[in-house]
Formats: sequence, structure tokens, C-alpha cells
Amino acid sequence: MNIIEELEWRDAINQQTDAEGLKELTEQKAVSLYCGVDPTGDSMHIGHLIPFMVLKRFQLAGHRPVILIGGATGTIGDPSGRQSERSLQTLEQVQANVDALTQQMKKLFVTEGDNQIRLVNNYDWTHKINVIDFLRDFGKNFSINSMLAKDVVASRLDSGISFTEFSYQILQALDYLHLYQHEDVQLQIGGSDQWGNITSGLDLIRKKEGSESKAFGLTIPLMLKADGTKFGKSAGGAIWLDPSKTTPFEFYQFWANTDDRDVVKYLKYFTFLSKEQIDELAEKVQTEPHKREAQKTLAEEMTRFVHSEELLEQAKRITAALFTGDIKSLTADEIEQGFKEMPTFEATRESKNIIDWLVDLGIEPSKRQAREDITNGAISMNGERVSDVALEVTEEQAIGGRFIIIRKGKKNYSLVKIT
Repeated sequence: MNIIEELEWRDAINQQTDAEGLKELTEQKAVSLYCGVDPTGDSMHIGHLIPFMVLKRFQLAGHRPVILIGGATGTIGDPSGRQSERSLQTLEQVQANVDALTQQMKKLFVTEGDNQIRLVNNYDWTHKINVIDFLRDFGKNFSINSMLAKDVVASRLDSGISFTEFSYQILQALDYLHLYQHEDVQLQIGGSDQWGNITSGLDLIRKKEGSESKAFGLTIPLMLKADGTKFGKSAGGAIWLDPSKTTPFEFYQFWANTDDRDVVKYLKYFTFLSKEQIDELAEKVQTEPHKREAQKTLAEEMTRFVHSEELLEQAKRITAALFTGDIKSLTADEIEQGFKEMPTFEATRESKNIIDWLVDLGIEPSKRQAREDITNGAISMNGERVSDVALEVTEEQAIGGRFIIIRKGKKNYSLVKIT
């Protein structure tokens, strides 16, 4: 199917500036298109991935994607989706974020071949423009009336918006014009909140290059979970692509715990599985929901794509060990991932009786309760049940010399760090 038809099947199109014209163009030639991200942080989270997965689909269909890192626009701040002014970062911090995001993009999207994704930085052409040229050559093409009517600006008029953030749409329009002129880019894609910025770019292209210029815009729908909450958040905050911020195990678990009502939508948005494969998984959601095959497939596809096959297997090992209680099969690094969000205690390397050790740490409220739990078989250490109230806890029992895992009952795990 045509790339536009595929995106329609995946429910990945919100608005298009010229649906018929874009479909015709993509059938006639390999189209250059772009999507941008501002370096407001040193890592993307999974919400950022949505438009870039669409960009990747265009690449797989034979088109030529361009990824724009906003080294210039990132110093200003996009007012989209905000009700207050963004705190400006130093130029040094912006550059550090640019470097980090560039490496992240290369890891995820850059492949060998004729349609290799190109990475550009809008600072490269924006910093050469002085303020007089900016106002004369570009500002003159923008009507304040139309700028005020853009949703992103209109939503900020009551709370206030600075000239800095107000001018953001001009800078982004300038990006589209530059890429149209120098990289043959004819399509910009983005989230639904970018519609105003995208249409500003199209207006500028037509004023500068002529009303018959073939340039297009496409936005992706805002994604909400079935319960109405914002996609991409968990109890611990955003789900980051950087493994130092969200571990591969946590990343895997986020997708594995997807609601039945959302899983088919996520398979369409985030994986490169075929329509037949997704339809088959959708059927299993209805007929065998307890097996959670769709969620497992989603978790595997996403963890493999963002991290690697090796880290996917690691995440699955941790998951299996937590399910079976086979804690000793894990390395210290895997334990650190799998038990990151569980209650954590610190113990010295000094040997101590198990009852005193549990009470001193605060895992048990009293010696009587600790003795009773051990006698009843309710305490496990590193996956093995403790039955001897005279057991001595030593540093040799720590996995990798670093951790001891205590389970109280069936589900109450505690991570003890040996210091």
C-alpha cells in the first residue's frame, strides 16, 4: 500500500494541508521530508518517538528523511503545550543536549543506503542571520493578526507570552524554507501541536518561492491512553530512551504492562510489524487476553529497537527471575535494574544474626515478628527460603558482593545494598 494509505491504516494522520496532492506526490517520486526536535534535554522520551517512527516509515517506503536538531530554536523554546514561559538554557547546555540527541538519533534511525536519514542542525543557518535581515527578509512576511490566531499563541494570550516565544513560529518557518531550498524537502511532519508552525512554514515558502510551490504538511494525532491520561508517563515520570534514565528493564515493563485497550494502537504506531501480524495479535487480545501476547510482542519490538537484542534478553531474564523467584540467576547489574523501584536498605559487611539484621534494617518491625515470619517460611533470601532463625548473614551471601534480596510473603521484595 502507498505510504499515506499505510499511515491512514495505522491511524497516524491527524491533519494534512493537501491530502490528495501529497498522496500523488509520494506515488510519483521519492520525497524528502523532515521532522524536528528541540534539545530541551539530553534525551528523548517515548512521546518524542511518535513522529520519528512515521519518518522511519517514509524511509522504509523509499523516501528520504531529514532529522532536524533545533540548536537554534532550542535556545528560544517552543511555546506549544505550555501555559508559562520556558526557562532559557545556557548556550553550553543547549550544545551538550544537541550532541546527546544527535548520537541518540544516529543510533535509532541512521542506516546505510541511498535513502539514509540525514541529520541537520538549524543553528548552522540561523546564526548567520543578523537582526536587521531577520526583520526585513522574514518578519515582513508574517502578519501579526495571523500569528495571534495560531492555536499555540492564542492559548497563551491570557497568561502572557514573550516576544521570544512569540517569534518561535518564524524561526521554524525559516527552517522549512531553508530545507525546501537547499535539501529539496517538500514535507514537514510533526505532532498535532505543530500544525500552526508547519502552516507558517508553508506560507513563507509560497511567499518566497511562488504560490505554486509544492510543499506539504502532515501532523500526527495527540496520543492519550484509554483512561484519558497522557501517553508516555509512568508513576516514576517520563519513559526515557536513555538507559541511564530509564533502564531497559523498566522500558520493557512499561510496554509489557500496556492496557488491552491501548495495545493494538501502540503496535500500529510504534512497531514495523505488518498489517497481518498486527491483525492476528489484535484477535488474540479479544480471544486470549490472559496470555498478553500482544503486550509481550510490543515490549520485545520496542526494547529491541531502542536498546538492542542483548538488552532485550537481559530485560526478559530479569522479568522471568522476578516471576519465578530465581534471583540467584541474575547478575548484580541486573538486580540493580530489576529492583530499582523497590524498597532499598543499606547494610554493612559485618556478619549478623538474621533476626537482628532484619530488625536493624527495618524490614521487620520486631524480633518477635521476624522470628515468626522465618518459622512460617515467609522470608526468602536471594530466592531461597530461610528456615533457620540462627542463620548468620555475611557479605559472602551478597550477589556480586553488592546486593541481598529479601522477599517477605509472596510479593514484598526489599533490596539490601551492602556498603
